[in-house]
Amino acid sequence: MLLNHGERILSSAQSIFEGTGVKISVKAAVIHWHYGTRSHAPELTAGYYNTRFRDGYIPIARMLARNGAILNFTCIEMRDHEQPQYALCAPEKLVRQVALASREANVPLAGENALPRYDEYAHEQILHSSSLNLGGDNEGKKGDEQEMCAFTYLRMNPQLFQDDNWRKFVGFVKRMREGKNGNECWEQVEREAEHFVYVSQPLVQETAVALSP
Repeated sequence: MLLNHGERILSSAQSIFEGTGVKISVKAAVIHWHYGTRSHAPELTAGYYNTRFRDGYIPIARMLARNGAILNFTCIEMRDHEQPQYALCAPEKLVRQVALASREANVPLAGENALPRYDEYAHEQILHSSSLNLGGDNEGKKGDEQEMCAFTYLRMNPQLFQDDNWRKFVGFVKRMREGKNGNECWEQVEREAEHFVYVSQPLVQETAVALSP
C-alpha cells in the first residue's frame, strides 16, 4: 500500500513539475531501534517490510528511480555504539543498507542529521556516511560517484552560532564541500575556518540575536 501510494503521489508530482527543473526528493522514515533483532518489528509495524530474509528498501528505491526522485535518509550522524544497548539500535547498519539499496536501484541518495549535533565526532560520522564508504565495497555502477548527492544540516538555532560550535561548523562545511577527494590537511582547513569565523563574526552575532527568543 505504501509503495502504491508513493507511485500515485510521485506520478502527480512529476506531471506538475516536469520540465521546470525541480528535483523531487522523498524522505523515508528511519526506524533504527530494534534493527538488531531478528524480527525488525518496529519497521514492520510502520509498513516497512524489512526482515532478515527480505530487503524492504530496494522496492522503495526502485519506485523512486522509476519516478526520477531522490531518496532522502536521515540519522547519518549517528553511530551504533552511541545508542542505548537495550534498544538494539543500529543506525549505521541501516544507513548502509539503504545506501546499498539506492546503489542497486541507481537512485541518488541524500542525507541529513536526525539530532542537533555540534561536535566534531558527529561531523566526522556525517563525512564518513556521506562519502558512501560501504565497508570497502567498490562495486558501484559505472559512472557512480559514490557520494551522497545532497546533505541537509539540522538545525539553525542560537546554539549553532556559539563561538566554538560555529568554528567547528565552518570547518565541517568546508570539508563537506571538498568531498572525499579533498587534498587539504586538517590544519589548513582549520586556518581557513578561523579566517571565515573572524570575517563573519558581525553577521553571526546579528543572526544569533535574531534567533534568540
